[in-house]
Formats: sequence, structure tokens, C-alpha cells
Amino acid sequence: MVTQSDNDVRGTFYIVATPIGNLDDFTDRAKRVLQEVDFIAAEDTRHSKRLMNHFGIETRLFALHDHNERDKAAYIASLLDEGKNVALISDAGTPLISDPGYHVVHFLRQEGHRIVPVPGASALITALCASGLPTDRFSFVGFLPAKSKSRRDEMSSWVPSLGTVVFYESTHRILDCLEDLNTVWGDTVQVALARELTKTFETFLSGSVSEIKQILEDDSNQTRGEFVMMVSLPAEQEGNTEALKVLTILLKELPVKQAAALAAEITGEKKNALYKQALVMNES
Repeated sequence: MVTQSDNDVRGTFYIVATPIGNLDDFTDRAKRVLQEVDFIAAEDTRHSKRLMNHFGIETRLFALHDHNERDKAAYIASLLDEGKNVALISDAGTPLISDPGYHVVHFLRQEGHRIVPVPGASALITALCASGLPTDRFSFVGFLPAKSKSRRDEMSSWVPSLGTVVFYESTHRILDCLEDLNTVWGDTVQVALARELTKTFETFLSGSVSEIKQILEDDSNQTRGEFVMMVSLPAEQEGNTEALKVLTILLKELPVKQAAALAAEITGEKKNALYKQALVMNES
């Protein structure tokens, strides 16, 4: 096993959180680290350059994103071997949380490099703590699939043991996402929707799926921006959720009618209800 050594003469790799909106949320420690390191690996150097200029940080930047991070891992390791210090930032918030960086951190850990997190803003935690939904247990699932059928399959697999399910959604898909959530879960779940966190038009909406969807349809301004969606799953729906999970698996191999009948036999749920659900889930 390779372990991190505090006495290593090599450089340090910092994972630095940046503001998700309000620049006052940029910590003094984060600014100091970014000023003092030799290089900053940024998801989008053009975007990050504006932030660096605002705070007078002149450290050299290079790009590290989804398409090059595997290749950059060895490069960063070589910089650290030379005694250089490198910081990683994303476009906003905490790196690696639905942002690039995992492959680099994993590689550097294997090589025994020193990795130091510099905590700060995170849209996930910011939204959850003010949502009014249960926070004792939650599951973060990042971004849901772009296609409706895949999204519904994902939603159908959720079980109450996940706790509050948290995910990010874009302005272009928020209404479609709510429609799919309504199809799969109806109004059996409670939803909180956080928009434009820490920014001028920060908004929290809470209620049933249909209530939230109606608000967005009535006011197009509420569909703009960046979203964190949180869904509280009802414990009493566990049996039905298990049936949906079984149905999802069977639909991958069987026709709708046969899948519904078999799912009903396995779970004890009503065949007609599962057949209707299967028709919806089978739509592309």
C-alpha cells in the first residue's frame, strides 16, 4: 500500500473550492493557496482567469477537464516530483463533485503524493442544508441521463434507503426532468428545488412534484439558471419501489406484457398497475 508522507520533499497537490456565485464565499485560505502554488489546473482556464484577475492571483493556469485529465495525471505527478505545488479548481464549487479530477487524484494517491483539500462552497451541501428535507441520510447522484427513458429508469431504481436523493439539473431539461419524476413517482415524494444558489436570484421551491412543475410552467423565469433538485423518498412506498426496480430489469429482456406479469408474480403487486407503468417506462 502506498501512503502519503508528510515529510516528502515533493510538492503538494491542493484541491481548492471556489465560489458557486457569491465571491464573498471565497475563503482566505483558498485565495492564499492559489497565490502561492506554482500552477493551477483549471476546468476552463478562460472562466477561471476572470476569477483570478478579480482577486489579483497571477499563478499560471493550465487546462484540466474531462477530455484530458487522464493524460494530465502523469504531467502533474512530474511537477510534484520536481517540488512544484499544484492546485486544482473547477468552474465553481468543490472539484470532483460532478466535476473533473477523480482520475488525477486517484493516480496521485497511488503514487504516494501529498494531497490537501481546501474546503469551501459546494452546491450540493448548500442546497441540502436549506431544503427542509431530511439530511440524516442522503444520496448524491450527480447529473441524471439526458434521455427521458434512461432518466425514468434511474428514477425507478431509487429506494427509500437512499434517503434524500440529490442531483444537478440544467435549465434546458428541468421541466422534462420534473415530468419524468411525476411519471415515475407522482406526488408520493416531496421535492425541494434550489436555483441560482448564492446569486442575486437565489430561489428555493418545495412541495409535491406537480406543485413544483406548475410553478415553473407558470413563470418561465423560474426555469432559468442552475438547479439542485432534492427528492425525499417515502418509506411506505418501499414495496412499490422494489416492484419498479424488478420491472426495470425485466423490461430490458422481455415484452411489456410479459415483464409486467412476471414482475407482479415476483413482487405481489397488481399486474394492471405494473402494466401501465411498463408502458410509460418503455417509451423512448
